[in-house]
Amino acid sequence: MGSARFNIIVVGGGAAGFFAAIACAEARPGCRVIILERGPECLAKVRISGGGRCNVTHSCFEPRELVTRYPRGNRELIGPFQRFQPRHTIEWFEKRGVTLKTEEDGRMFPTTDQSATIIECLTRSAREAGVVVRTSTSVTQVARRVPSGFSVVLTNGEQIDGDQLLLATGGSRTRGQGEAAVALGHTLEEPVPSLFTFHVPVPWLTELAGVSVDPVEVSVPGTKLRERGPMLITHKGVSGPAILRLSAWGARELHALDYRFPLEIRWFPALTPAGLEAAFEERRSSQGARRVTNSPMAPLTARLWERLVGAAGLRRETTWAMLSRDDRSRLVRQLSATTVKVEGKTMNQDEFVTCGGVRLKEVDFRTMQSRVCPGLYFAGEVLDIDGITGGFNFQAAWTTGWIAGQSMAAACAAAVPETI
Repeated sequence: MGSARFNIIVVGGGAAGFFAAIACAEARPGCRVIILERGPECLAKVRISGGGRCNVTHSCFEPRELVTRYPRGNRELIGPFQRFQPRHTIEWFEKRGVTLKTEEDGRMFPTTDQSATIIECLTRSAREAGVVVRTSTSVTQVARRVPSGFSVVLTNGEQIDGDQLLLATGGSRTRGQGEAAVALGHTLEEPVPSLFTFHVPVPWLTELAGVSVDPVEVSVPGTKLRERGPMLITHKGVSGPAILRLSAWGARELHALDYRFPLEIRWFPALTPAGLEAAFEERRSSQGARRVTNSPMAPLTARLWERLVGAAGLRRETTWAMLSRDDRSRLVRQLSATTVKVEGKTMNQDEFVTCGGVRLKEVDFRTMQSRVCPGLYFAGEVLDIDGITGGFNFQAAWTTGWIAGQSMAAACAAAVPETI
């Protein structure tokens, strides 16, 4: 097979790779950029994110507050977020005709509520900037050329040479997916899942699939892991923002526990045990003749309340006036610390997020260039960076991609490729 030469080779056609390619080509017209995507289409994760709406970013505009949403990479991202943060993302898309809207929880989506809007914007911008895009193109080998530059070999035997190389291959589900970085001298932090839901095979809970409670507090006894927010009961266990955040912050600890651990649920996080006792006493006075099991406390649904009262060991005929000291104590314990056993995890395979990737100290976050291999750059989840749910992983992709693109443009010699 023949070979082609470009100034910039981008391996990975996801959000970070596309954004970097566009940033580079727009900043340095004439700089020849190619994206190599192994899948049949680029931006596949963008298409399915947010239930097909694409959670582009989050309305958090203070860099030091923004970095608190990243279990890994928070210190390294402070500088980059000073240069390109959600405000810049909003402006970038608005300049290209895409308006974003903010929902109550801070998540930001295109006003069309269609991820296709974001994909069309990115693909159009890449095309207008002259970026060459090749899909269904897998890279089998990368090598440093002498005296400078890189060679990329494809599965069909074709070779592509470039002056600079950007790896934006996404989260490494296995160490094998990080081979290109390792081949060029880098170290990988062990990849493990992040942002996953919990299997809780407790019938009284899973029979309530579809019930949501906001807020609850969830924690893992024996660790410092604790989160507060909405929780959704599923047919397999529990999910929702509180659970996903807990899984992100505890990615390595929960992996070490083989995803088998006790989970403590506090159904009324704003009430202390004494506060619950006071609420019970008020009901004894105002609703004494009513059965406890038929008198749910908001925001719990009637069905969930009934199951919790039953799990506390109260008889169905017990009224508030009949509530004994022991009954009261058991119900307080149940509402303050329902403990269930987690027996595994579930992930959306398409929206898979990993903890792990290229070791951060080996990358210069002022340019996103490798400290180990000059001319090599990184962007997105290939790095050991991951955020909680809510648009933060995309923002890290936009930020690191934009900085990498600007840096590569500054170094681009704008040479004309030998072949295309």
